[in-house]
Amino acid sequence: MESRGLRIVLRIWVGLVLAFLFVPIALIVLYAFNRSNIESWPISGFTLHWFSVAWHDPAPRAAFLLSVKVALISTGIAILLGSAVAYALYKFTFFGREAISFLLVLPLALPGIITGIALNSLFSFTGIKFGVLTIVIGHATFCIVVVFNNVIARFRRVPGSLAEASTDLGARGWQTLRFITLPMVATALISGALLAFALSFDEVIVTVFTAGAQNTLPLWIFGAIRLGQQLPEVNVVVTIVIALTVIPVVIAARVAGAGAITRSARNVPVAETGTATAGDG
Repeated sequence: MESRGLRIVLRIWVGLVLAFLFVPIALIVLYAFNRSNIESWPISGFTLHWFSVAWHDPAPRAAFLLSVKVALISTGIAILLGSAVAYALYKFTFFGREAISFLLVLPLALPGIITGIALNSLFSFTGIKFGVLTIVIGHATFCIVVVFNNVIARFRRVPGSLAEASTDLGARGWQTLRFITLPMVATALISGALLAFALSFDEVIVTVFTAGAQNTLPLWIFGAIRLGQQLPEVNVVVTIVIALTVIPVVIAARVAGAGAITRSARNVPVAETGTATAGDG
């Protein structure tokens, strides 16, 4: 067992790491309520005035709506393509399967600036106009990876005996997929979608190279900070973004650890699927 002194040192070390990570974020949140438009310490007073200013400013509001729109579309594409390719790589054995798995995770492993430059060159070469479509394509490149990683990890934990039992009882492939496979990977799919939405909503680097004249909320924040104006309003917007980002991440973490396999296996008996199939025949 660890000594009492070692436990104390480890607790202090963990506290310092957490302070290093979260003290800057806490300062931003505090400055969002600062009465003064100058960021100085200690804070002169607290007010909700800057929240009203940010709400009535059409620029961040339009950027926010664009970010939500892009994130929703990118997440939808990621759910369809990421889950489909995860199922294909899990279900079938073919030449080059491992190479495909490596290539799928590569966009997330590569620095965002490389992905952004590559997409910018592709769009310029093909004559595709920069706008919402190009932003969605850029975000989908890493959103697909997030959904794929979550779903393929769950597939590898799913006992293959359940699908085999469903087939033995007469269920067709689509019925096994609908009643057995999808319920068992549903929480992984939901958590992957939530994480993909959060990443898309916050993305900056890839968006810089694919947005053109469009302005998402992270780009608006970056531009306002670079110009050194509207800093109190920026703090308010950043605080709201932090809240909106934390919510899907927390939900995704809770959903991913919800024990979906056991619950699905209990709630979707294979015998019922087989009986339904026999009736259909």
